[in-house]
Amino acid sequence: MKSRFSLVPILLFFSLLAGAQDLASFEKRTTVKKLDNGLTIIICERPEAPVFSFFTLVDVGSAQDPMGKTGLAHMFEHMAFKGTDKIGSKNFAEEKAALAKVETDYSAFLAERDRTVGRDDQKLKDLEKAWKDSIADADRYVKPNEFSEIVERQGGEGMNASTSDDQTDYFYSFPSNRLELWAYMESERFQHPVMREFYKERNVVIEERRLRTDSNPIGKLVEQFITASFQAHPYHRPTIGWMSDLNSFSATDAQNFFNHYYIPANLVVAVVGDVKAAEAMPMVEKYFARLPARPRPDDRTTTEPPQGSERTVTLRQSAQPFYIEGYHRPDYRSADDAVYDAIADLMSNGRTSRLYRALVRDKKIAAASAGFSGFPGTKYPHLFAFYAVPLPGHTPAEMGAAIHAEIERVKKEDISDEELKMIKTRAKADLIRGLADNSGLATQLAIYQSRFGDWRELFRSVDKIDRVTKANIRRVANQTFQENNRTVGINENLKQAAAVPGGAQ
Repeated sequence: MKSRFSLVPILLFFSLLAGAQDLASFEKRTTVKKLDNGLTIIICERPEAPVFSFFTLVDVGSAQDPMGKTGLAHMFEHMAFKGTDKIGSKNFAEEKAALAKVETDYSAFLAERDRTVGRDDQKLKDLEKAWKDSIADADRYVKPNEFSEIVERQGGEGMNASTSDDQTDYFYSFPSNRLELWAYMESERFQHPVMREFYKERNVVIEERRLRTDSNPIGKLVEQFITASFQAHPYHRPTIGWMSDLNSFSATDAQNFFNHYYIPANLVVAVVGDVKAAEAMPMVEKYFARLPARPRPDDRTTTEPPQGSERTVTLRQSAQPFYIEGYHRPDYRSADDAVYDAIADLMSNGRTSRLYRALVRDKKIAAASAGFSGFPGTKYPHLFAFYAVPLPGHTPAEMGAAIHAEIERVKKEDISDEELKMIKTRAKADLIRGLADNSGLATQLAIYQSRFGDWRELFRSVDKIDRVTKANIRRVANQTFQENNRTVGINENLKQAAAVPGGAQ
């Protein structure tokens, strides 16, 4: 009996959707302008609903954190929600003076705390009290959360931000008739930020580190795995920051970081939704053109030297066993970037992927397994990583052996025609899905404009995947997945370690 369910309407829908999502269609609706101060604005008209989303990309991340002050990029992300000289203060003139005293008192406290010879403990207590009293005095002028409350009161949704190794992002959505309010507030927080409640927020970040890394076995392993993988390049610095740095850097340090890196030339702002570029661009330019132009900082980094030998990090903890390994690969501008994407899809995309079928479905030794590129970032040469979570009764060593067997298959045998076809089909489907809503589209436009200087590369990325061949995949796999290019991270359960002769406790 034939099913009454037909694929024709669905296929027709996707065909129409793809047609609406092609490059020519977007070129008609997308306007880009680089302001005299260096800031880039992208406006994409999508009038389906009376709302718009924005995505502000700041081309600075934890890779730019100064040595001894790791975590500053992430810390400033938190401060960007604290308001401005006009938002968040009961009396900014008095608050400014109070905040300056906080910094003076903190500097004195820090100098005594970090004294290696002749530290006076009573003096240290007195200085700490003076600093905390200054904080309490400055807090009297604060209107807590006023920036966020204005956004929410005016219909804003999804207000958030994120910091990675490569960039810092700010985003939310607003009703279309609030475009000018958004342009004012978003430009204000990058023109007149105030480091209010800094040390209170720093304590929040310290607790975040304890929760996500220090008290999280997998978080702890991944941090040590990354630091072992990158010995020279700044990718070895955790985005959250090292604990000693979190307990030392100041609001003055955060302000200096902002002054150095939050310059218009490092900002791309994408607006997508029910806006007309002819009306919106002058309004957006009016506010963002106020940001003063400053020289672009030198963002060159130390080049990670060839690894030369396998490195292994093993943590023995009372926790879920875990296995991860990574191989160095070039940055996102590599001619083989699309080939790495194809390998990631082959190994990890869904229940038909090679790692899922081999480790989870067939051998039944893992609860999950996948491979992915872009770790911990993509802007600089980074890692292609694989991981697996062993099922009870199985070890991280088994995970490594099973993953290596699948890697060897890719190195020695061409993938099938069907696999290659599915990789390319999924790339097109993923592009369409990523453009389905205003927020996703704004994100992609800003990222590709920042990284390539042209948002159109978003669409060309599918063409690059389409040109990938079986021979490309074998070649890249053989040149990348070599033992002397590999770092391994193992979380070994204490009970399993104790069962092995000589196992560490």
